[in-house]
Amino acid sequence: MAQNKNEKKKFAKKLLHKYRMVVLNEDTFEERFSFRLTRLNVFVTVGLSAIFLVAITTVLIAFTPLREYIPGYSSAQLKEEAANLSYVSDSLQNVIRLNDQYLNSIKNALTGELDLDQLNRDSILSAPITDAEYEEINRIKADSLLREEVEQEDKYNILPTATDNINFSLFPPVKGTISDPYSIEDKHYAVDVVTSRNAPVKSVADGRVIFAEWTAETGYVIIIKHSYGLISAYKHNASLSKAQGEMVRAGEVVATAGNTGELTTGPHVHFELWNEGNPVDPSEYIDFN
Repeated sequence: MAQNKNEKKKFAKKLLHKYRMVVLNEDTFEERFSFRLTRLNVFVTVGLSAIFLVAITTVLIAFTPLREYIPGYSSAQLKEEAANLSYVSDSLQNVIRLNDQYLNSIKNALTGELDLDQLNRDSILSAPITDAEYEEINRIKADSLLREEVEQEDKYNILPTATDNINFSLFPPVKGTISDPYSIEDKHYAVDVVTSRNAPVKSVADGRVIFAEWTAETGYVIIIKHSYGLISAYKHNASLSKAQGEMVRAGEVVATAGNTGELTTGPHVHFELWNEGNPVDPSEYIDFN
């Protein structure tokens, strides 16, 4: 017990033992200043300084914008911007996916990779359901007469009516004789117009080119999307003067007539006209003579 007391006294004496720190001029050894200290003072000063530094650092990180520069921390504004960018990125990916599906469907139809039993012999889209099948879908007996009357009035109306106050007409793509007319029975949803080789092929209306490439069966093909849900297709061309994505005006030359592709027997233009995914007879709206 006495030994423990002696050790404690020695330890306390060491802590309280006074030292003097002197700062001298190195050249003249003149004393500049000095101060007394003990080990206990040093420990207390260092401890309080460490606590003060920790407290100041905590305050700066928690309540000032400086925390944004520390790895692992981010502001609420940055998190909100990141969430918005992620949402926009997902939306753009969905748009790109839908566009890719649309273009792949057109390419598959043009290259003949789809089932030929469900497609016409050289059309850009699959054949629509028959009139009989359409009439049987969700038809209510009580309003069948009214439906029939409206359908007969609008059966061949693919363009805006006079009451829409819009002037819209189709420009003939080429002038010539129709050698193979539009026929639902033969699954020929187009008209073949005989014309001279390298004759200019013109756009029927203002629009944007959505396809302009070579295919084995129909040669050089160009497809244009117009207003009011219209799509026009021009096949067996000798060359194309417009590329995919370009805007064209009505009557503007988009290709030259030719005899390219396997499904052709002479210089002509295979012309298709589609409205909202359904083919229509171009000769009912365009004078090719």
